[in-house]
Amino acid sequence: MPASASIPATLPPCDAWPVLAADGARAEVLLQRPVGQPLQLIYWLPALGVAARHYLPLAQAMAAQGVAVAIHEWRGIGSSDRRASRHEDWGYRELLEGDLPAGIAVARAHVPRVPMYFGGHSLGGQIAALYASLHPRDAAGLLLVASGAPFWKQFPQRGLLWLAYAAAPWLARMVGYLPGRKIGFGGNEARQLIDDWACTGRTGRYAAVGMDVDFEATLHQLTLPAIGFRMESDWLVPPGSLSWLLQKMPQAPHVQQVVTAAELGIEKADHFSWMKAPDAVAMHIAQWLKTQAT
Repeated sequence: MPASASIPATLPPCDAWPVLAADGARAEVLLQRPVGQPLQLIYWLPALGVAARHYLPLAQAMAAQGVAVAIHEWRGIGSSDRRASRHEDWGYRELLEGDLPAGIAVARAHVPRVPMYFGGHSLGGQIAALYASLHPRDAAGLLLVASGAPFWKQFPQRGLLWLAYAAAPWLARMVGYLPGRKIGFGGNEARQLIDDWACTGRTGRYAAVGMDVDFEATLHQLTLPAIGFRMESDWLVPPGSLSWLLQKMPQAPHVQQVVTAAELGIEKADHFSWMKAPDAVAMHIAQWLKTQAT
């Protein structure tokens, strides 16, 4: 996982603001401001198992474009006071109903009166889309970077993925949590979170245990503009994966862009390597944001 870069001297320091969810869970949201009044605010959701601090280079690159970025911290990692275990469990419901509203409220309190976009990487992009479908008036648009639905039929490795979506929840129940650090996938993840994620992987449909919401319907009704960036060598998000997610939002005007290694200035543009050199991604996002402002 890429290390955090030092903050350029020309930008204000990154602030860490405390967030308290309704059930008492605590974490911090990182807020990187630009110099002067921001043009927009992005509320950014990390990939599964990735701490918020790893997106500081992206936040700094966006701040150089005049955009403020608030980086959410997932429950169970980084500054969160919770850790997945046999006695600590949560799923999409806790994220969507508790953690995200609390974090977004903090970010909005510090950066009011500018358009706010929900964005995310990998699972973060999926959860951002689900949250936007529940609260469409809270956002001006949706940013998806290296993100797509995990539906097994959209991947070349179909059989292996279906087995993984069956095995991961089983392993999480046996251990009490998914030992992602040991198996090389995500972090140590809560059982219900893995169950919710794997269910989408098997069925291609979004649902959250404990929430009486038809996400397929709410996504279908979403009209917010969206952009999806796919890394050219990202086997975790092949073209069909991003398209499957975007086609769930047929009323949302959207575009797709492929980001190449040459643009990033690195050897390979894959699921995580772009985080080490996010300037090109930030430039593309800023260009798209300008089209939304006109």
